[in-house]
Amino acid sequence: MIVAEVVRSGFVESVHHGSVAVNGGRSRGDVTSPIFPRSSNKPLQAVGMLRAGLVPREPADLALISGSHFGEPFHIQRVREILAAAGLDESSLMCARGLPLHEEARNDWLRSGGGPERVLMNCSGKHAGMLATCVANDWPLDSYRDPKHPLQVALAEAVTDLVGEPIAAVGVDGCGAPVFGFSLTALARSFQRLVDAAPGTPERLVADQMRAHPELVAGTGGDDTVLMGGVPGLLVKAGAEGVVAAALPGVGAVAIKIDDGAARARTPVLLDALRELGAMPPALRSPITGGDEEVGEVRPVR
Repeated sequence: MIVAEVVRSGFVESVHHGSVAVNGGRSRGDVTSPIFPRSSNKPLQAVGMLRAGLVPREPADLALISGSHFGEPFHIQRVREILAAAGLDESSLMCARGLPLHEEARNDWLRSGGGPERVLMNCSGKHAGMLATCVANDWPLDSYRDPKHPLQVALAEAVTDLVGEPIAAVGVDGCGAPVFGFSLTALARSFQRLVDAAPGTPERLVADQMRAHPELVAGTGGDDTVLMGGVPGLLVKAGAEGVVAAALPGVGAVAIKIDDGAARARTPVLLDALRELGAMPPALRSPITGGDEEVGEVRPVR
C-alpha cells in the first residue's frame, strides 16, 4: 500500500509503497511476511552478545555495538578501545571497508590521504562487539561471521526469543555478517520487549545505553540520534533498504519497511506513526528541492 508521497510544487510526483506494524495502534500493509531488518537487527544481536557472555568495557559501548555509527573520530576511537580491551586491534575486523558516513569526517579523512578501512565502516562497532564476545568465550576469531559459528548460533537463538517467531531466512548483511529475517510485527514486538524489560536485564541494558548515548547509535545530525535525543524514552534503530523500528516504554512500538528501499520515505512515515502513538517527535523533514529552493517534501500517507 502507499505509505508516502513525494510532492513537488504542489503536485504528487512519486509514491512509495510499504508496510507499517504498530503495537498499540493501527498496522497497515503486509506486516506478517518476513523481511530482512538489516541494521535494525543490531540491538537484538547486542542482547545476544550479552547473553553469550560479553562484558562491555564500559556500558556506553553497547550503544555503539548496537548502532550504525557515522565514522566520526569519537566513534572510531571507541571501536579501537573495544578491540583493545579484548586484546585485539582493527586487523581482526572482518566487516567491509568503508568511509565515514558523516560528511565532514569523511572529507577530513580523505584530505589526510586516507581511504576505505574496516574500522571506518558503520558496522565496525557491531563487529568489534562480536569479536569481544568470541574472546570472552575462547571461540575462533577468523570465522566469527559464519552462520554456523558458536557466536552466530547464540545470536540467532537470542533473536528468535526476542522476536517471538522462528527466523524465516538467514542472509549476508552489507557488512558481511549474518542478517536474520522475520516479520515487521515481530520486529516491533522485539523493540517493545527491549524498552519494557526489567532494569539490569540484557534487553534493558541495550535499550538504556542506546537512549543514553544516541550520538553513538548514529552520529551528528542522524535521524536516530536526533529522535532519541528529542523524545524521552524513545528507542530507534534504522536499517538499510527502508527499514526502521522504534518503541516507547509502556506505550507501543513501530516497525516500517519501505518496499523500494528508499530511505527518504522512512522517516516521514515513522514520525507519523510515532504521533499516532501520542509522541511528539522533533520536526525532521525530507525536503524536495528545485534549484536552490525547497519546493516540496516527502510526506506520509495513511
